[in-house]
Amino acid sequence: MNEFLTRMQSLLGDEFPEFLKYYERPEHRGLRVNTLKCAPERLAQLLGVELEPTPFCKEGRYVPENIQGLGNSPLHHCGAFYIQEPSATSAVELLGVEKGDFVLDLCAAPGGKSTQIGAKLDGTGLLWSNEIVRNRANILLSNIERMGISNAVVSSERPDRLCAQLAGRFDRVLVDAPCSGEGMFRKNTEAQREWSVEHVKSCAQRQLNILNSAKLALKDGGVMVYSTCTFSREENEEVIERFLSENPDFSLEEPNVDFGRRTLDHAVRIFPMDGGEGHFAARLRKRGENISYPLPERRVKADKEILDFYDSLFCGRPFGENFEIIGNKIMILPKNYNFDIKGINILRAGIVLGELVKNRIEPHHSAFMAAKPEDCILCSDFDVDSDEIRAFLHGEEIGVEASLKGYCAVSVNSMTTGFGKASGGRLKNKYPKGLRNLR
Repeated sequence: MNEFLTRMQSLLGDEFPEFLKYYERPEHRGLRVNTLKCAPERLAQLLGVELEPTPFCKEGRYVPENIQGLGNSPLHHCGAFYIQEPSATSAVELLGVEKGDFVLDLCAAPGGKSTQIGAKLDGTGLLWSNEIVRNRANILLSNIERMGISNAVVSSERPDRLCAQLAGRFDRVLVDAPCSGEGMFRKNTEAQREWSVEHVKSCAQRQLNILNSAKLALKDGGVMVYSTCTFSREENEEVIERFLSENPDFSLEEPNVDFGRRTLDHAVRIFPMDGGEGHFAARLRKRGENISYPLPERRVKADKEILDFYDSLFCGRPFGENFEIIGNKIMILPKNYNFDIKGINILRAGIVLGELVKNRIEPHHSAFMAAKPEDCILCSDFDVDSDEIRAFLHGEEIGVEASLKGYCAVSVNSMTTGFGKASGGRLKNKYPKGLRNLR
């Protein structure tokens, strides 16, 4: 750590003593409200606490020190918010996502930035989230499902293989690159133990390689944002300088945000003194005119049994009708998904409507998480503080209105969080075992 601190002193100069003071204080804790399910004001009301806004995105809020156990809250289970270090929300703000965009998040686990992008797309366009490490990709998928994002593809692939097959398809690409994690030292002692100058340099080379893969997926005229949660110049400014020198068709753009400190004229640095643990982000533009070529529509109609099952659960077929059966799973692909790619490890595209089990179809948790209560044929709503919702999240059978019969969504203050099967005033629990709260 002595060598790290010497480097930070050189980087910060007169501000170094102020930087050190933050290592004696609690880390910045934050959350980002998921606007697909909840408004910031409503979340604060349901939590019963004042939530101070962060400067990094309008949905970001600081979490008070006395608030603990948010991960077990029914509001977390239903995807009302994502627990996220405050400055980690900065990169997506530089990306400038607009509705209808095709967006690639190339190094996406555990999913904070991907779910932030998904909320901005609001069901339009397409989100492709990739994570090379398979177990981390599974966590990414779980978070995208929890936050109710239906227009996402989740893959676990090497960046060079993926981007070569997706060449020129995306309006915006985010590279939140693996790094030495200097901005996470206060919460991650493992990152401290692994740190060395040699590790910093090896990270910088890997980051440049990832950027050179990511550029292939970008359309002419598209925007790519590079970000890290580290402070070293080698992994930040020097990576950008090397990339621009090797790629004259890219330029560094004004970030169009009012937080952080400028470096390289237009890139952004955030230190603990600025309200977050630490981040770097740079917005790059690929030269050329961004011409959108419409994709040929791909619509595979399902047979009557599947459509009848769909209509028995949801009103108006809210996820569209771009069906595909993969193994025993009935998938509804994103409306804009039409990729002819081979050999790419895709964990999921869109949502799982149901699973074929013997002679019947069983509904799937992901479909209910992506639905609003008004989309569901049957729904039983509970208050966040109710005994019923606590019991449901423990996996227990709960009481419901006697009139409800069949597969029934369960919601928390009008935000879906799963489903069960209702009969005779009782609801048999279908909440996935791996997601349940433990007593």
